Amino acid sequence: MPFPALQKYLVRLPATPQAATSVWLDRHGRATGRYFNSTLTSAFQAIRAPAAQQIVGFEGFARSHSNSDSGLSLWKLLDHAASDDESIALDRLCRMLHAINFFRQPQAAHTDLYLSVHARLLAGVSANHGNAFRRVLDSLELPHEKIVLQLPLVAKHQNWLLAYVADNYRRNGFRLAVNAADAGQALALLDALQPEAIKVDAREIPDPDAALHLLQEAGRRGVRLIFKRVETEAVAATLHALAASAGQTLLTQGFLRDLPAAALATSNTLGTTADLPAAPTLRASAAA
Repeated sequence: MPFPALQKYLVRLPATPQAATSVWLDRHGRATGRYFNSTLTSAFQAIRAPAAQQIVGFEGFARSHSNSDSGLSLWKLLDHAASDDESIALDRLCRMLHAINFFRQPQAAHTDLYLSVHARLLAGVSANHGNAFRRVLDSLELPHEKIVLQLPLVAKHQNWLLAYVADNYRRNGFRLAVNAADAGQALALLDALQPEAIKVDAREIPDPDAALHLLQEAGRRGVRLIFKRVETEAVAATLHALAASAGQTLLTQGFLRDLPAAALATSNTLGTTADLPAAPTLRASAAA
């Protein structure tokens, strides 16, 4: 593991839940957390350059804990039951778990980690978005520059809030991705927020000309364009044709190639759940 401070933190974590800590390691070595009466951990889905199936990043997702990769997605259920302060605490716990579970794996050395910022945090945090997460990363000596924070899809009248939050995250050293409903909104967000990456739902491309223009404009600006929810070969073929017409590279993410899994996929593991990484060999009994 190339991150000594993270290794030291992991060996101090207990192997079972303790009253004094909300984070522990399961028998596979995954960092696991408690929120209300739920036990959460991380799953990761690859973001690929389709031509060579090269993996350039992973998105982290919160899942209920399971001995396999069959945990459930509970974020929306937990978030709806939480107050604003509790929702912020849940988001911060998930980001911490994802960072630990990502950087403890060797594939993390050459890829980026994409983490969602949920909509309730935009207005729920009073100031200096990203500062708390940056402090966690600094304490574990993890590279914040390899993390891309994904801003949520919002109504047009809330773009000012996105801009305010984006400025805060950049001040704390993070790169940004934004989610867009379609190519038209994506083009507007490119101008308004100047993100490092932009994500568009690939299941419906109602205006191929707009999508082609978006691909060309993103390429001109050096912005990564990621089509998410790529679930069928037909969608993949449409995206391949767009990329060929534009003479640009696009990135894809979706169930067609990758299921979210605890272990980070490699370029030759398509649509599979790989074996889980081994746990650290040392573990102290005291909580961190």
